[in-house]
Amino acid sequence: MSYTPAAADVAKLRNQTGAGMMDCKKALVEAEGDFEKAVDILRKKGQKVAANRADRESTEGAVIARVNEDNTLGAIISLNCETDFVGKNEAFIELAYELAEMAIFAASKEELLATDFHGITVAEKLIEQTGVIGEKIEIGAFERITGPYLGAYIHAGNKIAAITSLSAKVEGADEVAKSVSMQAAAMNPIALDETSVSQETIDKELEIERHKLVEEGKPANIIDNILKGKMQRFYKDNTLVHQDFIKDSSMSVADYVKSVNGDLKVTGFVRVSL
Repeated sequence: MSYTPAAADVAKLRNQTGAGMMDCKKALVEAEGDFEKAVDILRKKGQKVAANRADRESTEGAVIARVNEDNTLGAIISLNCETDFVGKNEAFIELAYELAEMAIFAASKEELLATDFHGITVAEKLIEQTGVIGEKIEIGAFERITGPYLGAYIHAGNKIAAITSLSAKVEGADEVAKSVSMQAAAMNPIALDETSVSQETIDKELEIERHKLVEEGKPANIIDNILKGKMQRFYKDNTLVHQDFIKDSSMSVADYVKSVNGDLKVTGFVRVSL
């Protein structure tokens, strides 16, 4: 007599693995009611699907930022998939949030992938989900930040997120950290301030601007002075603390921070986007 799994067992297997009802039912039938064996069957299916989709591009997904309870550790990850449809799925986003929480305490992406996830590793969970969803699922970006006080911002749609570090946990820090993180997410600065811009970037910008000035026929004896002004504009447009504050363009981000609390400074940020 063939085995027919109880609806409660099918539901239990689905809750544990996230697989579809029919896949769970087939796995239980194949395992003849052995729950752990059914779980293994579904995981092996995931491995097979993952192997078949290993060369697929996973450029969609969700970007999630999280900080710990005392706002001193933070992480941003992107959980990548193949289609925007999956990237907007509620269960997929919930998984991204859970992984971002775990990333707070992982020193690297490799450490996160090796972390225990309800009895299996995160890497194994991603393979399992690849089988369940039928798309390549992987962790893309991994950014971690520490500081005296952190605040996070996730842009609507979960495609961009940022975390800002402030110099101290003082009155107004929560508002400032969130607002500056929103600034970083929206304006995509290349560095915190002019001292944080790489020499390679500076040299490239100077070369481009110098070439323009020569092409315009500017006298050689004034080019260096013009370049100083152009670089100041470059820093204003591209470094976080010198950018115009998006909520009030009459002041810079640094001026905004100082207006809330004179003891506060922005000390760092991380940003991830899809």
